Amino acid sequence: MLILVAAALLGYLLGSIPFGLVLTRLAGLGDIRQIGSGNIGATNVLRTGNKPLALATLLLDSGKGAVAALVALDLAGRFIGPDMAMTQPAMTAAVLAAGGAMLGHSFPVWLGFKGGKGVATAIGVLLAVCWPVGLLACLTWLVVAGLFRISSLSALTAIALSPLTGWWFGGPLVAGLCLFIAILVFIRHEANIRRLLKGEEPKIGAGKKAA
Repeated sequence: MLILVAAALLGYLLGSIPFGLVLTRLAGLGDIRQIGSGNIGATNVLRTGNKPLALATLLLDSGKGAVAALVALDLAGRFIGPDMAMTQPAMTAAVLAAGGAMLGHSFPVWLGFKGGKGVATAIGVLLAVCWPVGLLACLTWLVVAGLFRISSLSALTAIALSPLTGWWFGGPLVAGLCLFIAILVFIRHEANIRRLLKGEEPKIGAGKKAA
């Protein structure tokens, strides 16, 4: 259906907005891709020392994923009828928009397909498509971060568990989206995973303490 193609394209375009890059340039901090890990996400924006800017990046990267899914759900509901907003076709449109947003953030066409790692966008997507799954992902991140103080481990654990919670709370469609997100996030965290296996991944606040 045309609406499904439009939903995926809408998601990609919204997801590909590089808020981290845009905000740091507007703040006069230069090109975020030349700082730290070179990533355009909130974690790397935080390395500029500007916490409000990092928080804004986190919220906007999460928000664009949520907006993509919710707009697609609304438009699909309008297209197929007001009583069909939460039916399988409309939810499929939302899931495709969510997946498109993840791809857009990770591989934005405007930046030569070199984007972020997708965790913030994934959380926004999950909260919009099936809020219990998104909420559990947030709680998992907080628990693992509190125990081990490693951001990447917290993110990977939260995302890895999402297909199970997605199946439980949302069924096969949501679980499929969660599996796609998990695969994409793990691919984007390849370097982090290598450091985790070697015990070399820095802990939260380690750079600040060293300074």
